[in-house]
Amino acid sequence: MTSAPLVTRLSGAAGPLFFPVTAYGPDGGLDLDAFRAHVRQGVDAGAAAVFACCGTGEFHALTQEEFGACVAAAVEETAGRVPVVAGAGYGTALAVQYARIAEEAGADGLLALPPYLVRAGQEGLSRHYAALAAATTLDVIVYQRDNVVFTPETVVELARVENIVGLKDGCGDLELIQRIVSAVRTELPGRDFLFFNGLPTAELTGLAYRGIGITLYSSAVFCFAPEIAGAFHRALTTGDDATVDRLLDGFYRPLVELRAKGHGYAVSLVKAGVRLRGLDVGEVRTPLTEPAAAHLEELVGIIERGRALVAGRATGSGADGNRAEENRATERQESA
Repeated sequence: MTSAPLVTRLSGAAGPLFFPVTAYGPDGGLDLDAFRAHVRQGVDAGAAAVFACCGTGEFHALTQEEFGACVAAAVEETAGRVPVVAGAGYGTALAVQYARIAEEAGADGLLALPPYLVRAGQEGLSRHYAALAAATTLDVIVYQRDNVVFTPETVVELARVENIVGLKDGCGDLELIQRIVSAVRTELPGRDFLFFNGLPTAELTGLAYRGIGITLYSSAVFCFAPEIAGAFHRALTTGDDATVDRLLDGFYRPLVELRAKGHGYAVSLVKAGVRLRGLDVGEVRTPLTEPAAAHLEELVGIIERGRALVAGRATGSGADGNRAEENRATERQESA
């Protein structure tokens, strides 16, 4: 844990937010050595924060003991260089237990995941997150997605809680999130409250979210292609529209289209990408399944194209540029 407030450290984020996968060994058990290496590589590559054991980290599949071990390992590996935020979810009682485990492990904050299965009303959601925040001294970021969709009034109510410091949006309703941002700004002037783009492959909607003032986003791509994620983040931050468009067209859009071909690919494709990079983090746990072999081949090509774009080798645009880089990749394979 670090002494600086989480809001302060995340407000000035100079790199992507890193959501590491959780590593498993051949027997399916936790592989802390591989997980530590994964976290260490991400921090060394310029991550602004580590969000451990969240969606990409298969929070749903971890025991409390495994969760605590992973959060503690992330805290040790970051050594205060960047903040560590841990997931916390399920119903109120279990979420409180995970929050306390994370606090004991030295985390700097919590990402409060949607409650398990139920679709609650606004009053129940407000009471759930307020109870979670009251049970810990950690700062809490609330995650809006799937069965948790807030009204602007509820977010204002939550933002009045001292240690609820942000909202991560995974719904993608830009009209709603604009109303939420406006309500917090109007009702709580001067309140340091963070907003995050939390959509899968958030880079694809980065320009839209920046249009309403939301610059923080989670990057699953950073797990397996930090050079691509970092280049995109720099381009987006500095207004390098040409690079943003080139990476959106040649890498991120094809990746999102591939992700849509299988259930659970928002996690399993990312984990496969980490393995392709040379770090054996194991397969996903059930009920998730591994990507099809053909889709893995497609992922290899997309990553190759993204790296070429970053390196400036793929200068074409659109389909012609993509085909040109695919041809170059084929030539490299044939000559190897």
